[in-house]
Order: sequence, then C-alpha cells, then structure tokens
Amino acid sequence: MDTSLRDRTAIVTGASKGIGLAIVTALAQAGATVIAGSRTSSPELEALSDEGGVTWVAADLGRADEAERLVAAAGGRLDILVNNVGTAPARTGGFLSVTDADWQHTLGLNLLSAVRVTRAALPLMLDAGTGAIVTVASVNATLPDPLVIDYSAGKAALVAFSKALSKEVGPRGIRVNTVSPGPVETDLWLGGEGVAATVSTAAGISPDDVVAQAAKSIVTGRFSKPQEVADLVLFLAGDSARNITGADMLIDGGFIPTW
Repeated sequence: MDTSLRDRTAIVTGASKGIGLAIVTALAQAGATVIAGSRTSSPELEALSDEGGVTWVAADLGRADEAERLVAAAGGRLDILVNNVGTAPARTGGFLSVTDADWQHTLGLNLLSAVRVTRAALPLMLDAGTGAIVTVASVNATLPDPLVIDYSAGKAALVAFSKALSKEVGPRGIRVNTVSPGPVETDLWLGGEGVAATVSTAAGISPDDVVAQAAKSIVTGRFSKPQEVADLVLFLAGDSARNITGADMLIDGGFIPTW
C-alpha cells in the first residue's frame, strides 16, 4: 500500500462513482483520511467506508449552503481538496433549446460548487500554510463543443478561476491545479442517460456506434479509465508535484490535436 499521503486529510466532491470514486480510492490507498461528499452513496463507496479511512458525507453541492457543512466534516484540518462534482447534459436540440434554468443548473454544479467548496476550505489551508487543490475540468474547456455548450462554458470558467486563484495563494503555500480529461469510461458517457445514449437517440444510431466514433478521434483509440485520471490527481495532490501550480494537465489520449 502506498503511504505517501499518510496523516493527510482530503475532501473529494462527486465521490460516489466514476472519477470521484476512483480518486477517493486512490487517496485512501495512499494513506489519506478522506471525506467523500456526494448527494447519494453507492455500494462501492460504502465498502470503502467500512474499510476505514473514508467518511461519506451526504452533500448536494447544487445548494449554496452545503459547501461549508461538507468542509466542517474535515474537523478543522484539510490538506487536499479535489473538486470533482459536475454534470454534462448533451444538448441535442442545439443552443436555442438551452434555457436559463439549464444554464443556471450546469454552471451552478460545474463552476459555483467548486467556488463555494474552495471558499469554505481555503481558510484551513491558509492557516496551515500548505495545501493542494485539484479541480477536475475537461478538454471542453479549450475544445468547446456545441453538444455540451453550457458544460464547455462552465469548465472554461473553472480553469480560469483555478489559474487566477493559484496566483493569489501560491505565495502562501497553496497549490491550485486542474486536470482536464477527454472521454472517460464513466456513466457520464456510457450510462443509460449519458452522452452516448442521448446522442444515439437523436442520431438514430446505437450508443456503441457513438462511442466508437468518439474513440476514433482519440490518438490512442480508447477512452481514459477513471483510475488513470485518479493517478494524475494523486500526483498533483502529493509532494512530487510541490512546485507545480496554475497548471491544467490533459489526460485525453491525444484527443486535442497538438499540430
């Protein structure tokens, strides 16, 4: 078992499944005490809680008052914050189908939830003079897609927020970075109400065909796995990355062209 983060306390949002669950698992395996925040739990998260070192906190971060309650569960000490919660509804009806309520919901969960949890968590890190904040963004922050127009806008704002904050708090010992995955093998893409299923209905093709077409746009020919994203988050949260801040790290299998 990796013990590189032993005696450190971490909070992970959107922790019950997918990338968030993989991050909770990786942090716990590295020896951290993890506060796992999500609206609902899952059998996998409950199993981690039973093993010790992981505490689930029911938190709906779409609500403004939930961030401070989640941070309070850390008990006055916080070394690592991972902002992961988010949503990516596929807008197959185009821009004109996206209402104000849709925009408010998407921006609230993808941007403001991270802003609020960070605002609640930062005083603990500033008092300690150390800390790492890692926020899960997306390739759509720099490769905006009309199919996820509000999601793309929210993730772009999230990266800008994180870079700006890194400049303010870096001199005080706090590192702030983002991780931008391309397509990942999670319910967001592959679930019954995920991107593949939604797009397949609109396009009249199978979800497998949607996934195959997306994979063709990736140099490695496949989606990333949640554990691979978690490994990158773990690196940025740990001491090996102690002079990395203000960075946005891609994990996309070459999805964004480099030529």
